Amino acid sequence: MLEKGDEKALRKLRKELRSGLYSFLVLSILEKEGELHGYAIRKRLEWLSAGRLVPSEGTLYDLLKSLKKLGLLRDSWAEVGGRPRKYYSITEMGRSVLAQLRNEVEIIESVLEKLEGLE
Repeated sequence: MLEKGDEKALRKLRKELRSGLYSFLVLSILEKEGELHGYAIRKRLEWLSAGRLVPSEGTLYDLLKSLKKLGLLRDSWAEVGGRPRKYYSITEMGRSVLAQLRNEVEIIESVLEKLEGLE
């Protein structure tokens, strides 16, 4: 059982860790699956993580806006079932940045594997 200070620290660090991870995962999903709307991206994250890494809708839409502002995503509107939906897709710049992020993830994985071996 975590104490109150421990809970606060865990929440803060978890939020920071997941923030960058969500960006990486969203870009990866859009690279592999093409154009998707926000709800589909969220459901994909839920499926891939067995429900353990699911951003709130607000967090996801803020992230999508941020990635678009950086030029990593583009959006377009389409009507589906009589309702307008915003679809997102990765840009060429997004693909380039994602490739570099994959290198960072590989470095992180390597460090974690080495840490596991130190036991």
